[in-house]
Amino acid sequence: MVGLPARGKTYISKKLTRYLNWIGVPTKVFNVGEYRREAVKHYSSYDFFRPDNEEAMKVRRQCALAALRDVKLYLTEEAGQIAVFDATNTTRERRGMILNFAKENGFKVFFIESVCNDPTVVASNVMEVKLSSPDYRDCNSTDAMEDFMKRINCYQASYQPLDPDDYDRELSLIKVIDVGRRFLVNRVQDHIQSRIVYYLMNIHVQPRTIYLCRHGECESNLKGKIGGDSGLSNRGKKFALALNKFVEEQNLKDLKVWTSQLKRTIQTAEALQLPYEQWKALNEIDAGVCEEMSYEEIREQHPEEFALRDQDKYYYRYPSGESYQDLVQRLEPVIMELERQENVLVICHQAVMRCLLAYFLDKSADEMPYLKCPLHTVLKLTPVAYGCRVESISLNIEAVNTHRERPEEAKKGPNPLMRRNSVTPLASPEPTKKPRINSFEEHVAVSSALPGCVPQEVPTQLPGQNMNNSQKPL
Repeated sequence: MVGLPARGKTYISKKLTRYLNWIGVPTKVFNVGEYRREAVKHYSSYDFFRPDNEEAMKVRRQCALAALRDVKLYLTEEAGQIAVFDATNTTRERRGMILNFAKENGFKVFFIESVCNDPTVVASNVMEVKLSSPDYRDCNSTDAMEDFMKRINCYQASYQPLDPDDYDRELSLIKVIDVGRRFLVNRVQDHIQSRIVYYLMNIHVQPRTIYLCRHGECESNLKGKIGGDSGLSNRGKKFALALNKFVEEQNLKDLKVWTSQLKRTIQTAEALQLPYEQWKALNEIDAGVCEEMSYEEIREQHPEEFALRDQDKYYYRYPSGESYQDLVQRLEPVIMELERQENVLVICHQAVMRCLLAYFLDKSADEMPYLKCPLHTVLKLTPVAYGCRVESISLNIEAVNTHRERPEEAKKGPNPLMRRNSVTPLASPEPTKKPRINSFEEHVAVSSALPGCVPQEVPTQLPGQNMNNSQKPL
């Protein structure tokens, strides 16, 4: 990271780290300010950051070196892939030290500079985040604001912005200008850097609310069966009406409604009497040969598959179906669009909702498949400075409980015989996957009969169609 204080560097660091961990790239933030607070227990004033305070400069340099040592440890011995070095790094001398460290250890460097000259934005950031810092624990807000602004001035005097047109033209970097109003990108080297750039160009800091809920209770829920494409039960229809009333009470401006392409989410959205958009990416996890079976039936007919899934639910892939890991990759475009939007209601499914919730609440892959997402409950997510506030709102319509707790055996750790990322069943003799809909034509007919819906994706290849060599998937 590069930039003056109160420019959103830590916000970007934490948000980017959350995203990278969610897509499966082990990432950790190393905040040099925390090292400094550990070294200097009692912060006195902005004098510590004056460039002519030689003793303090030595301490700050030692803190940066200590953080870099931990970066090396994380990347070489702890299976980390990306380390976010969160500090001001406002001088060429400091950035040169980082580049030399990376060269010595064979690491790539990508600089993210946050530039903001709007005094209103800076003041807002100071008030919202910096005044609650441990540095100002025993200080009133007026004195804290005055001291922090003087701290910024200490950095301003020696600030050397990244210069991609001349001095820094060989560096890989992105400059985020005025909280995303403009971007300048230079020498992107690989797909990870490309994904980072794309992510940073989609996030914003405008106030908004995201609502997540599952469809109303459906007939398959009543029968204890997973997957399928059944319609709502009577209680599910009551939930849809209650959801309509709830949305009206929220009085949200320009609320967008998203559903999957499965019948139960579409029927739930129909009750809202609002335009909605269908996303194929929001369809429930594909259970493959286990579609429309109960867990008891899976245990009886495919006992080994049942046991394998309990051992590692995130990585386990249903034969001819999907894993939670697959689902996260499928949902990445949804996350990107959620970051771009303002107020959105997503009506989805249990596994899908768990994946989305894990992103916003920074939950690990191990926790994700066991997050509780009950039927007939709305989760209200409000992004805050360094995270997301969640409020669970039950709409008081009874429904079956579809949550399965983590088995005791799974808590003991993964089994070394775990089959990961394989589409070949170990225990199931059934090679064919049960379809969720009878035919593509039937699905199109149903969709076209529903008003207000906008299909997000339409398959270009019909089942059974022959493909020539240029059409074969890679």
